[in-house]
Amino acid sequence: MKKIGITGGIGSGKSLVCQIYATLGIPVYHADLRARHIIAKDPRVRNLIIKEFGKSAFAGAKYNSRFIADIVFNSPVKLNKLNQIVHPAVFKDFQYFSEQFSKAPYLLHEAAILFESNSDKMMDYNILVDAPVEIRIKRTMLRDNITKEDVKKRMKNQWPADKIRPLADFIIINDDNELLLPQVLDIHKKILEL
Repeated sequence: MKKIGITGGIGSGKSLVCQIYATLGIPVYHADLRARHIIAKDPRVRNLIIKEFGKSAFAGAKYNSRFIADIVFNSPVKLNKLNQIVHPAVFKDFQYFSEQFSKAPYLLHEAAILFESNSDKMMDYNILVDAPVEIRIKRTMLRDNITKEDVKKRMKNQWPADKIRPLADFIIINDDNELLLPQVLDIHKKILEL
């Protein structure tokens, strides 16, 4: 079974693209969602985060994502520490997910930092969902109810599309002009033929 990585900068629309693939019957592993689940449910991960970031990392039993975001989006060193705690657990979870869907023609591994985390190397092929920066900023501000400056801070922690484009096997343009469905169907057909 083929493993296909899918990524895109914040606000690029990769979640929407993944929904389209899911309607085609392709299993989608959402790394960021699973990471949140693991942080909330895995006591070992929770304890490592508290050890690194202090007790304020959790408000009672709930992960204090805003507190952590304020730290990691202002410190590449702290972001790296968080990734070193969470990524191995997510990798293990993805392996389990892959086993559950071993009969699927392929599956998608959706991750915001696919290339930055070297997860692309575990994939057979990789897809980049791309959109102009200004569109991405507007989408994220609306979706997350945050300021333009906050969006830009988050963007700094992701590679720009220009750096990912040459590394991606497929590119989907989501600029509100290009139709998504024909692009997804074309790539779907190509992957099935590979």
